[in-house]
Amino acid sequence: MKHSFLTVAFVLFGSFYLAVSAQSFTEIPVWPKGAAESNGITEKETTDDASGRIYNTSEASMLVYPADSALNTGIAVILCPGGGYARLSGKYEGTLFAEWYAANGITAVVLKYRLPNGNPLIPLKDAQETVRILRKNAAHWNIDPHKIGISGFSAGGHLASALLTHYDDSCRPDFGILFYPAITPKATFTRGDDFSKNMLGENPGTVLIHQYSNEEHVTPNTPPTLIVMCDDDKSVATKNATVFYDILKQNNVRASLHIFPSGGHGWGFKREFRYHEPMKLMVLDWINQEVAAQI
Repeated sequence: MKHSFLTVAFVLFGSFYLAVSAQSFTEIPVWPKGAAESNGITEKETTDDASGRIYNTSEASMLVYPADSALNTGIAVILCPGGGYARLSGKYEGTLFAEWYAANGITAVVLKYRLPNGNPLIPLKDAQETVRILRKNAAHWNIDPHKIGISGFSAGGHLASALLTHYDDSCRPDFGILFYPAITPKATFTRGDDFSKNMLGENPGTVLIHQYSNEEHVTPNTPPTLIVMCDDDKSVATKNATVFYDILKQNNVRASLHIFPSGGHGWGFKREFRYHEPMKLMVLDWINQEVAAQI
């Protein structure tokens, strides 16, 4: 399925050019023959057109936004929208970011992952398989198979950090970008229990909690990571970011952490976010310095 739309503006920021172009994306299934397991959601998938939120995802798919051919860096980034593992924020943490990445020469893939519905392995398997698909088809999408990263927002940041710490050689991402990420389901790190219940179920044992407390699984082989959030986030405690960053550095992983003084939670690509423009410049600069130049 192919969709087209027009990007209506261009902005010049230093060496980063946001081009006016007719962009398109292709949606392809992650499991074309069907996934091995079901998440148990039987309600019809729906999308709220105003907010872009997607509900009841039970089949995973990839929305691939090819990089602007004139600016193609060979880099690709997978986007995991947030939504508390109860829905996906497909617009502000998905398609709008993807359009911007593509206009800046970075192939973007919005991952419409299956909600865990109490089984956290399900969305993780979707993310792992997406990396494999991109690597296998790297030539088709004009990307470097060694420059494929994972990015996530809130609960999607948990999924992205899970992939950064739970992988095999076929699906290890080359870098990570985490926006206000929920790193762990431990009660002291979150502002409520819905996120943990949606991911792990009503009464998870300690083994499962530790398995998906991603800060416990960092190693020196964890990919370089950028973490961005706001000091006044009322949904995800800043200690998710600071603890994960500290452990990355303890393992000599290249990492960067930026905490804006205000902005709250869930801002994604919302232009009204006070630090929208600085955030974009920071992300592109980090990719240029830590991905394009070093990987």
